[in-house]
Amino acid sequence: MNRDISSLRENYSKDILDTSTVNANPFVQFKEWLYKALDEGLPEPTAFILSTVNQDGMPSGRTILLKEIWDDAFVFFTNYESHKAQDIMHNSHVAATFLWLGLERQIRIKANVKKVSREVTDAYFESRPRGSKLGAWASPQSQLISSREALDQRLKDVESRFEEVEDIPTPEFWGGYAMYPTEIEFWQGRRDRLHDRILYSKEKDNWLINRMAP
Repeated sequence: MNRDISSLRENYSKDILDTSTVNANPFVQFKEWLYKALDEGLPEPTAFILSTVNQDGMPSGRTILLKEIWDDAFVFFTNYESHKAQDIMHNSHVAATFLWLGLERQIRIKANVKKVSREVTDAYFESRPRGSKLGAWASPQSQLISSREALDQRLKDVESRFEEVEDIPTPEFWGGYAMYPTEIEFWQGRRDRLHDRILYSKEKDNWLINRMAP
């Protein structure tokens, strides 16, 4: 069954965005928008699409969760043997896209990525629920597995291994990345597709702010 989707569209009118009113610091502006999404109760407001490129030039995107905001970087955690980590090893340039449709807003980020220290990784891993810690040990992320049952068995094996362990250690193959932006674009939906786009561009230690055509 085919359905016509060509005429589907929304006219956005919830807010406006201008270079005269945004914060001079894009990280402060980012927090303002993120906290608004949190206050509005939007689902998974820290979720974003991380896009990477592998050694063959093939792009790939997936949804992950933002876990920390530093003064100069955005931090996420993952398996260092995953596809995204392998891509980053060959090409440290990434893109991140946050979308909050409930606020008619989007943020696009271009960044360079570096691993965080083991101290930062261990501190975050310690804060995770026990089930999430066990899951990190059990999942051979991005590898092919024979069945769901095989994954469940891996979890059971890990649960047995750490049954008597109160403080589950961080796996050596698991840790964090910090994304250091070179560009951050804030997008506010407007009527008739004439959206507001404000671009922050990093120039040495300063951020240049410009408006872009929609």
